[in-house]
Amino acid sequence: MRYPGDHEVSMETLTAAQMREADRRCIEDLGLPGAVLMNNAGLAVFSQVGCGPLGIVCGKGNNGGDGFVVGRLALLAGLDTTVLLIGRPDALIGDAGTFCSVYRKLGGTLLWTEDDEGVKAAMEGLGTRACLVDALLGTGFTGPVRGLIRTAIEHWPDVRTVAVDLPSGLDADTGEATGPCIRADVTVTFQFAKRGFLNPSAQAFLGRLVIADIGIPAVCADDRAWNQLTASPSWSAR
Repeated sequence: MRYPGDHEVSMETLTAAQMREADRRCIEDLGLPGAVLMNNAGLAVFSQVGCGPLGIVCGKGNNGGDGFVVGRLALLAGLDTTVLLIGRPDALIGDAGTFCSVYRKLGGTLLWTEDDEGVKAAMEGLGTRACLVDALLGTGFTGPVRGLIRTAIEHWPDVRTVAVDLPSGLDADTGEATGPCIRADVTVTFQFAKRGFLNPSAQAFLGRLVIADIGIPAVCADDRAWNQLTASPSWSAR
């Protein structure tokens, strides 16, 4: 079986805003469901995990949803898998909530916490895992890392780590750490490298970079080509 992350696409870079617009065009205008992209993203990350036992640390946004996809795939592959959610499961909405529910219905172990001491204890417990997946923060995050996410990053064990899209705490546009930042062994970024990855200082956090094709057509990231497409008779006749 080939995973979307089995090959690398071109090293074209996008800003976080450009990536959001490419996502929006793909989902809202072309009509490709966001759940399809999220599942493809999780497949690409899972292809880089290797052996278990596996720990996945999820935030409440789409990055966390990618993490729950990884969790489902790990369960089905027979890996000893634990997901730690920073927040309450009932706070998850949309596709992230869907994939969390699937993971739990399959019998996946889910830990969650809303307090600082709980995060510290849970992160310490994940120190025995062979691999951790950082699914805390995505490209939409800006500014300094605060609260429970900061605590999780500060208490991240010295374990092989695969980052989802970018290491949590790294600014996608500048490539600078916004405070404490995950130092990944592998970063699986989706469809396009992020502009900040060109910053030499980002390399210490990225580790090996995999640019995974998750199914967003290149035209979604090319303004000129997109405008030509949407002005064509085939678009107006849809």
